Amino acid sequence: MSEISSILVIFGGNGDLTKRKLFPALYNLLSQELLLNNFAVVSVSRTKMTDEDYITKMKESIKEFSRFEYDESVFKELKKRVKYISFDFSSDEGYKNLKLELEKLDSIYKTDGRRIYYLAVAPEYFRIIVEKLKLHKMADDSGKYRVVIEKPFGKDLHSARCLNETITEAFSEKNIYRIDHYLGKEMIQNIMVLRFANFFIESLWSNKYIDNVQISALETVGVENRGGYYDSAGALKDMVQNHILQLLTLVAMEPPVRLDTESIRDEKLKVLKSLMELTPEYIKDNVVRGQYDEGYINGVKVPKYRDEYRVKHNSNTETYVALKLFVNNYRWDGVPFYIRTGKRTNRKLTEVVIQFKNMPKILYYNENKNIVPNVLVIKIQPDEGIYFQFNAKEPGSVSQIIPVKMDFCHSCIFGGNTPESYERLLLDSLKGDSTLFTRWDEVEYSWKFVDAISTLWLNESIDFPNYKAGSIGPKEAENLIKRDNREWWSR
Repeated sequence: MSEISSILVIFGGNGDLTKRKLFPALYNLLSQELLLNNFAVVSVSRTKMTDEDYITKMKESIKEFSRFEYDESVFKELKKRVKYISFDFSSDEGYKNLKLELEKLDSIYKTDGRRIYYLAVAPEYFRIIVEKLKLHKMADDSGKYRVVIEKPFGKDLHSARCLNETITEAFSEKNIYRIDHYLGKEMIQNIMVLRFANFFIESLWSNKYIDNVQISALETVGVENRGGYYDSAGALKDMVQNHILQLLTLVAMEPPVRLDTESIRDEKLKVLKSLMELTPEYIKDNVVRGQYDEGYINGVKVPKYRDEYRVKHNSNTETYVALKLFVNNYRWDGVPFYIRTGKRTNRKLTEVVIQFKNMPKILYYNENKNIVPNVLVIKIQPDEGIYFQFNAKEPGSVSQIIPVKMDFCHSCIFGGNTPESYERLLLDSLKGDSTLFTRWDEVEYSWKFVDAISTLWLNESIDFPNYKAGSIGPKEAENLIKRDNREWWSR
């Protein structure tokens, strides 16, 4: 389906996600004339306010967070399509009123009954909202109704399966859009192009030429106002189960037979099925967890994790995870994948590093003991781009070999005003393109992998905190890769 005509119903319409991401994304799409006339937005929240009060709040959010300069004419076009409704998410009367309002908007904007329900709410409301939509005949498997669900999709495999059973009673799998905003990032979408549109890269993309793969997702920020949620999740469930494993599948997948949604998802699933089985002994030796102590970020003192708002004073929740894993298939046999993600580190960085094997220890390697291996680096944030590092002779009479880079700077060529991930994902959900969303079996196998680690951790004590805010992370993460005679490329 390619139609964009629909009513977008945002549950959690007064929440932080809506203000910071969703409404700015809608404004940006409208600025680019990517939304048709037969389109409307209904925001649902428990907070009572008038349409005008709500519009004023969204206007300020758009001015602050939109990537385009504010244009009153564009905002007026968006404003006339927005309706605000207040009711408790468990209120049957509220859903009856919502249904009547949607029917009115259908006749005005000619949306033919098509709906997209965006659940921008806390996870505890997912089930009740879906059940009420089904009860009031506002959801079925006809294809006119879609639901977009933010992470986390469950808190473990069991809860994820229970949630999925509830949702699939109201919506068919093809109309369930489990959103992972990382997949909307420009450079992550570029990974498949880089691999499958460049002969020399895909030819080298195997254990024959690659020594190791490193995936890093580091942040300088702490848990901010998410302490209540984060303390029940931690870095493993908040980052590894979804963002990191999805990124890994794009790096490790086989070429799909076609560039359609299901072909791509099928190949990603094969990677998740090929992840090594994690035994308790392996986890103890190859998975590191950390929690930040007080320290300094950009010269400003910040508190330790246990002193953050809504975090237990004796919390054992991890804010950092590093691990080594293997993808047990023909292409990747023997190649270690090193993963790390953490908060309050000394840099904001998301990148993939492909380190190629060393040359034989002859010729130049006899005279130059410090020759470094070739690396391909995919920079996802904050800088976007790709660079390939190779060795060349330094100018001069002495034969000194140094590393040099071929560097593609995304913002240098296309400018820094690239689309936000939510723009792409919202537009795809309107079009009915679920390629960048996560299928249930991907979620299921991701949880199987992560549950093996989290279950073991439940029964183990840990001495936290074990790294300073403003450092690169716990020393055990450095040792994890050093003992293999390797090192993290970004230090």
